[in-house]
Parts: sequence; C-alpha cells; structure tokens
Amino acid sequence: MRRTDTAISVSALAKSFKNVTVLRKIDFTVQKGSIFALLGSNGSGKTTTIKILSTLLKPNQGSARICGFDVVRQPERVREAISLTGQNAAVDNVLTGRENLRLIGKLRHLSDANKEVDALLERFDLLEAADRRVATYSGGMRRRLDLAMGLLGNPSVVFLDEPTTGLDPQSRITMWKIIKDLAHSGITVFLTTQYLDEADQLADQIAILNEGRIVAQGTPAELKKLLPHGHIEIRFFNEQEVQSARVLLQDFDADLDTENQTITVNTDGSIRQMSDILNRLEDAGIPVAEFAQKLPTLEDAFLTIISKRERMMPNENPLTN
Repeated sequence: MRRTDTAISVSALAKSFKNVTVLRKIDFTVQKGSIFALLGSNGSGKTTTIKILSTLLKPNQGSARICGFDVVRQPERVREAISLTGQNAAVDNVLTGRENLRLIGKLRHLSDANKEVDALLERFDLLEAADRRVATYSGGMRRRLDLAMGLLGNPSVVFLDEPTTGLDPQSRITMWKIIKDLAHSGITVFLTTQYLDEADQLADQIAILNEGRIVAQGTPAELKKLLPHGHIEIRFFNEQEVQSARVLLQDFDADLDTENQTITVNTDGSIRQMSDILNRLEDAGIPVAEFAQKLPTLEDAFLTIISKRERMMPNENPLTN
C-alpha cells in the first residue's frame, strides 16, 4: 500500500495507567475511504485506542499518524483532519437541531456554516425536525444529529465509538447506510462496535483486540474462513428425542439447546460425517424435525479467536499461522 493511500498508521502503540497495561504494542493501518472496525470485549482497549488516535490521550510507547500527521507531535493538524462521535450523543437538548449544528459551525470558524448546516440536515433526513428542540428527538435522530455535527468542516477521518448502541433495529439500519455513504464519499471511518453483525455488514477490514493485543486482522470473509465448515443444527420434535439424540451423538462434541429442542454439531463439512449422523438417528428411530448446515458467522470466528488466545504466542495472527 502506498503511503498516500494510508489514512491511519499505528506502530507498536502502548498505553498503561499506573500498573494497568491497556495496550501492548499494537500495529495496524487503515486505507483512505475504507471502513475499519476494531472489535473486542469490554476492557480490551478499544476506547483507549480511539482516545490516543484523536489526541485525547498520549501513548507511553509507539507512534500513530492520521493523514500523515503525528498524533503526539502534531495534535492540532490531527484535530483538523478528524471527527469523533462518542458512545453518547453530544447534543444540547435545549437547542434545536439547526442551532446545534450552527453552534459547532461557529466554534470551528466556518465561513459558510449555514450552507453546510442545511446540506447536512437534508443529508441526515433531519430537515423536518430542524427547528424542533433536540429534547423531542428520538434516539436515532439524536445519533444522526451527533454524526452530522461531527461532519461540519469536512473531516477526512471519522471515529465512531459504538455508534448504534441503544438504537432500535430500524435506526441501526439507517445508521449503517449513513456510514456506508460516508466511506463511498471518500471519508475514512474508524468504527468500534459490540455488534459483530454490524462489523460484518460494514467493515472492509477488521482487527480484533484482546487484552491489549491485536490477535487477528483481516476482512470479514478472511476471519470467517478460520472456521471453514461451520456447524450442523438438528431440531427434534420433543425434549425426549433431543435428549436421546444427545447421548447418541456424544462423540461428535454436540451442544444441546433444550429450549429450542436443538443439537448443534461442529462439522468437518464432509458428506460422510453428515450421513453418519443421519443414519445413526434413523437406526435409533429418532425422527428429525429439521436438519441444516450453518456457515460460520463473524461471531463464531470472534469467539473462536478469543478462546484460542491462551494457547497462542502474543504476536501470532491466526490468518498468518
């Protein structure tokens, strides 16, 4: 990748708070105009990473550059190039949507703020509510307004820290479209999220952060290939049948879901294995209500990578080993 194609470059970045190490020399790059998702459990270091990249914290070691500017030595230039939208919408409930946007425009000393405000209100489908107090907005509208406020001044890189937390399904889908449109317009989006389906839908590249280390990187498809065959789900008609099937299939490392009367079996993808399972059930006289092979999801890959972390060297990446 040419340097001019790189929006974010992180090298050996480390951060500790007193005796607690949060980041352990992480490395990654983000291409301009792409959507990059940083995934990890609570406490893995995601928000700390964003705070360092947005100049709110200084690292103890390593370096990071945004659009070619060093986050420690050139923080003013970095701030000119970025926008940060946190987990909670930073909007003023007393002001209207239009007033919130105009206030940010004044703070950023924009020469033609009113024109940008009108364009953003239309872009984020807030024109009809523009002159209502934000206290009357729904959660989805507040998040859209918050993101619109961050886009005043045309930033090159947008940081979104769990942007859809607390939103209803329809508002989440609306926000997904907005995020995709940002990337299509050339803006680089750095995203953290607890929703793996969200990362699967949006991200061009994903990095998984665990206990302060990047333990895997790749596209959603590459990460899912770590589990090439997925699993088989077998549903039965009643609890007695599912319990009998569990005993019959115990050597297949089967997981039982009594509430849904389902058994899940990890599979090697072979016809022989699937035929063996069905033949055993048929010979035992246990009828099957539903039989389906499920392809691996990003959540499956994430959980597998995290569970294997204890058996891996600190800097190993499953995609390269």
